[in-house]
Amino acid sequence: MNYYQSLGYLVLGSRLKRLSELFLSEINKSYKAEGIVFETTWFPVFYLLSENKTLTIQELCEQIEVSHPAASQLVTNLKNKGLVISTTSPDDARKQLVTLSEEGKTLLTRILPVWDAITATMEEVAGSSAILDTLTKLETAFKSVDIVKNIQNEIHHPVKSQSNA
Repeated sequence: MNYYQSLGYLVLGSRLKRLSELFLSEINKSYKAEGIVFETTWFPVFYLLSENKTLTIQELCEQIEVSHPAASQLVTNLKNKGLVISTTSPDDARKQLVTLSEEGKTLLTRILPVWDAITATMEEVAGSSAILDTLTKLETAFKSVDIVKNIQNEIHHPVKSQSNA
């Protein structure tokens, strides 16, 4: 067991961040090895647009659970690369409709086999979907529990175990 593993939940965030950085680095290398210019940060928006003809920025926010400015920035990055286009909604001038451009659709045909290979490789490396199930449970728990309040409660009102009584 290495040092990080021995510290348990005290370094959960650090371990998840390290794992995420390693994973994203390997994915970026895979895109590059295939001659594909694509950044992993674009994935959520690009994928949603590949599954839907057109989405509003608000719909993107809701789907990927980011703020409106963050979604707008992702869309702007994709627009600057020529991968998406945005138009004003004919029904509501306040809404921007986002869709893949022709260049984005062309990139999609090149990137789909990479996504399939990523899925297959991760199923092989990680085994069953147990880790994904565990991550979902953890995300749900973090959204439903006030972690800070619980930590403060534990500091100021620790629960004594039966053996300490």
